[in-house]
Amino acid sequence: MSDDLHSICDEHGVFLRRDAIELGYTDQSLARLVRQRTVHRIRHGSYSMGQEWDGLKATERHWRRAMAVLRTSRASVAVSHTTALIGMDVPVWDLALDLVHVTRLDHRGGRKAAGVAQHRGRLCPDELTSTRGVQATSAARTAIDLTTMADVEHCLPVLDHLLHVEATTKEELRVIAKRQEFWAHTLTTDLVIQLADGRRESVGESRSAYMFWRGGLPRPQPNHKILDERGRVFARVDFAWPGLGVFLEFDGKEKYLRYRREGESVIDAVLREKRREERICRLTGWRCIRITWADLYRPEATVAYIASVLAGGPVHP
Repeated sequence: MSDDLHSICDEHGVFLRRDAIELGYTDQSLARLVRQRTVHRIRHGSYSMGQEWDGLKATERHWRRAMAVLRTSRASVAVSHTTALIGMDVPVWDLALDLVHVTRLDHRGGRKAAGVAQHRGRLCPDELTSTRGVQATSAARTAIDLTTMADVEHCLPVLDHLLHVEATTKEELRVIAKRQEFWAHTLTTDLVIQLADGRRESVGESRSAYMFWRGGLPRPQPNHKILDERGRVFARVDFAWPGLGVFLEFDGKEKYLRYRREGESVIDAVLREKRREERICRLTGWRCIRITWADLYRPEATVAYIASVLAGGPVHP
């Protein structure tokens, strides 16, 4: 009975109640399909096929909810804030996904209701773009908007990523920030821009950099090149303090999965990384620190350990 509902799903996997009614469905039959989990009710008046919904990640579900919001919105809006980040495939570590964020284009006051946060704010032409076929705030505008609703540690991975993939520049970020300097909740915006660095390549590296800064450690060089005996680039390390003879690698699970070679097990990748570390130490005479996600959740102890190594202490706590 529900096969024909696939035909009225849009490119985002959303269909509306009114379209189902035109096919001959009733509110009662739709409710029955929802109970049977054949159909998933996204929000009032909008649905998705149940099996598809069950297979979506949290960010994908958020985006589908956003598409349902756009399909049923009576106001002209652009997706913004966290929602726009998801549309751009930006890592949204630990950011709340409970609200779909849109910015009104009619300059009328926004409100928060039914899982949607409507924002009011003047958008210049260069602050609008198209993301996955829908209107959205630009990378720079989205990044600055985020700084008004999240703290430095949660904003930094986003700005680092956008700079790394060259979706924006620090100059563009500063221009947008200048336009909003008298807006509410922008006190940390300049600090986030100052700390952001596109040479960092992962959320773990961004969070590590935040921990170093918050703990008062000397600022390391990110993504530092290591040269071999012939002066060629042999490797890059996540962070380096060349003057202190120390480099640091952040060991996240995704690191070994991302760089694992064809036919290589995770154990093989770990052993290869160990050999790489040993060669770096021979080439430079430096010592290596390794930290993991767990270390980021005990920053005071981790900072104290790193500070000890930088001062010449042992590399194993």
